[in-house]
Amino acid sequence: MLKIGFFIPEFPGQTHIFLWRERQALAELGIEAELISTRPPPRAVASHSWAAEAQAQTRYLMPLGGEGFGIVAEFLRSGPSGWARGLGAALSAEAQGVKGRLRMLALLGMGARLKRIARQQGWDHIHVHSCADSANIAMFAERLGGPGYSLTLHGPTLEGYGPNQRQKWRHARFATIISQLLTRVAEREIGTDRPAVINVAPMGVDLDQIRRRAPWQPPAPGEALRIFSCGRLNAVKGHDHLIEAVALLRARGIDARLEIAGEDEQGGSGYHRQLDALIAAKGLGDAVTLLGAVSEDRVREGLERAHVFALASLNEGISVAIMEAMAMEMPVVVTDVGGNHELITSGRDAILVPPERPKIMAEQIARLHADPEQAQRLAQASRARVAAEFHHRRSAEAVADGLARTLPGARVALARA
Repeated sequence: MLKIGFFIPEFPGQTHIFLWRERQALAELGIEAELISTRPPPRAVASHSWAAEAQAQTRYLMPLGGEGFGIVAEFLRSGPSGWARGLGAALSAEAQGVKGRLRMLALLGMGARLKRIARQQGWDHIHVHSCADSANIAMFAERLGGPGYSLTLHGPTLEGYGPNQRQKWRHARFATIISQLLTRVAEREIGTDRPAVINVAPMGVDLDQIRRRAPWQPPAPGEALRIFSCGRLNAVKGHDHLIEAVALLRARGIDARLEIAGEDEQGGSGYHRQLDALIAAKGLGDAVTLLGAVSEDRVREGLERAHVFALASLNEGISVAIMEAMAMEMPVVVTDVGGNHELITSGRDAILVPPERPKIMAEQIARLHADPEQAQRLAQASRARVAAEFHHRRSAEAVADGLARTLPGARVALARA
């Protein structure tokens, strides 16, 4: 069985369930993916039922504890050629000013720590689920003589992952990209520094686990219209526009009630407070509930009870939250941003609306409320769409294919497995 490091920043976070599933799918393919991360996430966002198990299985680069001497020893172990490659990469990396250069040198130290862990664990390769600083760390580990690495680009943009992109991609064995849109972005921005092997594969959902207990039903006469949304509390998710859409629905006489599952990166002290203020200002305290970071079981319960799933993102890669809602066979109304149109054919399996247009989102939700037969048709088509192309094994298969094509001996090892 191949043994690799599975590098996920601040794992396990509230959006990481698909990575937990991917790791399980890799095991089924004969790849033992051992968890490595930068640091533990804030407690308020480690909400999943498997989070404690995952955290117990994860090695963390920080805090260092007593590992300072180990980093120095590993750097010395790299020898003159490793020193030259590592320091050369740090000194030539794209960085802004003295602080940026010092940051790259600090990441070089983290690269030595990662190389040490990889050697001790016997990893053949490191797959990085990020194109940000974690990718720099894996690149520095490889330059110092550690194992090769690969990347997954999740989006929704490339520039959001910080500087030094060309160097990160240049030394990677292969990359996976979750959408055709992001693939074109990488072609344009990275150019000839892209690795020769790039697989396009969206993240996906486990349809064996995500299924309804009872068929979807529209609201009964006199019943509130329950809307459910799921996404971290960040301005890019457009929750403020969705709250505005709820206000518009209620102004039309529709008793719309919204639940939003997700938390901000500060564990509730950041954007959460801005949304609380917006809800209060619009007098929606009884109609909109911010659930915070909740378990996948609570998300599943919210989807099961809801009449509509809605997400008003300003940008996305391809949203796993939307996939999960569609897998639950329910009407879905979301914004036409990023790669969402690669998942949805609007009007056939879900509804796409323009971003930052809460009035249009409210109109589409109101139409579904008034036309339960159309809502039922969308609900029935949604799961079939996910089952056809967005099952959770696709991304694991893409990683396995990249390893088979670039890691010596991997194809034979995978065939044996």
